[in-house]
Amino acid sequence: MVGIFAYPGYARFWTADAVSTFGTYVTTVALPTLAVLTLKASDAQVGLLNGARWTPYLLFGLLAGVIADRYRRRPILVATDLVRGGLLMLVAGLAAAKMLTVYELAAFVAAFGALSLLYDAAHQSYLPQLIPPSGLTSANARLQQTSAMAQSTGPFLGGSLVALVGAPVSMVVDAVSYLASGAVLATIRRPEPAPDHETRDLRAELREGVRFVYRHPVLKSTALTLHARFLFASVISTVFPLFVLHGLGHDAERAPFGLGLVMAAGGLGALVGNTLSGRLGRFGAGRVVVGERLAEPCAWALAALAAAGTAGWVMAAGAQFLVWVALGVSGPSEMAYRQSVTPDRLQGRTNATIRSLNWGMFTIGAPVGGLLATHFGYRAAMWVAIAGMAVAAVVAALSPARTARIAEDGPAAEGGPVAAAAAIG
Repeated sequence: MVGIFAYPGYARFWTADAVSTFGTYVTTVALPTLAVLTLKASDAQVGLLNGARWTPYLLFGLLAGVIADRYRRRPILVATDLVRGGLLMLVAGLAAAKMLTVYELAAFVAAFGALSLLYDAAHQSYLPQLIPPSGLTSANARLQQTSAMAQSTGPFLGGSLVALVGAPVSMVVDAVSYLASGAVLATIRRPEPAPDHETRDLRAELREGVRFVYRHPVLKSTALTLHARFLFASVISTVFPLFVLHGLGHDAERAPFGLGLVMAAGGLGALVGNTLSGRLGRFGAGRVVVGERLAEPCAWALAALAAAGTAGWVMAAGAQFLVWVALGVSGPSEMAYRQSVTPDRLQGRTNATIRSLNWGMFTIGAPVGGLLATHFGYRAAMWVAIAGMAVAAVVAALSPARTARIAEDGPAAEGGPVAAAAAIG
């Protein structure tokens, strides 16, 4: 089989993704530290801040899919990378000058989220133009392996940088990574034909994308149970950094460094999971996805049981490791399945429909997580999320999602739900 880097454009696509991903994981530590320790945000305000990042996905996600299907995708990727880099530079400058409040930061985060929404819709839809269906699992696995490596080193670097020079300067690293990513993407020379649409009826295009996802016999159940998983994941991912920063008995100066170490354990787990994804994917995409859904709440339970002190930090890091092993195994198969059964003209809308509702769940779950933490404590909030994940996992295990198979030859160019379903097997 041809190696994935032999396909024209993929090496640069991967390089750009790697550069920006490494920078992003620095901000994973710098942003909550800026909010909590510098701007003195309350738990409820942290929940609102996290929700602001994903609100555009809920409000404009379907529209982003239409844009990604109407226009060439590479220019969208380049433009959104460059603008996001500039926006982060502005946030870092305002924070360094002490001219930033929590609510102003939330507004910047929402704008950044809107740009990321458009980037994600184009990014996931551009890959099938570079790689044939038979190589999508390997291509996605390589992207996620790189992300896992970034996740294992980026938070450590972020925690170290925040402790050394502060959150604003650390965020500049992420800004530079986006600018570099956009520059690399601009050098891809693989021809990208302009999409040919007979009509430009926005309402009809939106309906077509939604109808494809939620009338597809297998993609429907996969998407719906994934939305539920993201709802409860948004609760626990909001509470968990607060729990690590405040609930494990670390002093304020060392807490960011400790958070970086805990998050880095997740990156190591994702790297292990991505490495195993190809072998385990042979059992079928549906089985791998269901296995991840069942394993994730069990792994998070380890974090909820962590006590203050060194042992608690080890348990929190272990939970992150196990969660991301499961996600690392399932991610490439889940994405490859979705891409393989979707016609090219619907790639943007299909990915945006699913992704917008997935990440849109943070608009609901993140504020709920902050409120639960405020009124009932970190552990109680985490147990609520774990219980919800467990229920969603059982529903997925009993649904047609478990039968998902990657269509090696891809759907026909105009294949709708019926044609794509026939390719599943």
